Amino acid sequence: MTFSIVARAVVNGTVRFGIAASSSSPAVAARVAHLRPGAGAAASQNITDPRLGGRLLDRLAEHGDPERALSEVTAAAKDIEYRQLTVLGQDGPGFAYSGSRTLGRHGSATADGVVAAGNMLAGDHIPQAIVDAFGAATGELEQRLVTALGAGLAAGGEEGPVRSAGVAVVSDVDWRITDLRVDWADDPVDRLAELLDVWLPQRDDYVTRGLDPASAPSYGVPGDDR
Repeated sequence: MTFSIVARAVVNGTVRFGIAASSSSPAVAARVAHLRPGAGAAASQNITDPRLGGRLLDRLAEHGDPERALSEVTAAAKDIEYRQLTVLGQDGPGFAYSGSRTLGRHGSATADGVVAAGNMLAGDHIPQAIVDAFGAATGELEQRLVTALGAGLAAGGEEGPVRSAGVAVVSDVDWRITDLRVDWADDPVDRLAELLDVWLPQRDDYVTRGLDPASAPSYGVPGDDR
């Protein structure tokens, strides 16, 4: 009940990883999105087992080979026929797996630095539409991810209406520099894009606040009189 995109971008010499996902289920990004700075990104979806995302990242951190990581995790996981997984490493294309019991119309598409997958889709062309839109998009990684998610929705999306969406990105600090979610709403991808417009001008300031609070800009709210 999900379609998602996992992608990579290099910003000032630093590799960033990001994920955007949307679903008819609530709080999709809380279960689907898995990212680790310096290692890679993975999505675990369909009848979701969130543990598999962490296992993929553990393998990536160990040896850096996303295709091998996917093979190792799918070979060892119980009930893998119910799962749909994607994974992306520090370089090269993404990789995808769809078990034999993946729901409804499903599929995936890959290119250098990106992989998209979905299930219960209105058509099996949708993952490729997402990958193509990401490649054509401009702006920050977050903006490109949400643009691609919107293209998947415009191409038909799921068979039913989507209700939740999220986007997350990691860079060179030990936390997600972006982690935004719309957990239950009409038009969640549009609302996510609006939320992103609010967040991006403040994103880097929040990194500074974590690393060097003495030099951080003020919050600009009542009570912050630094």
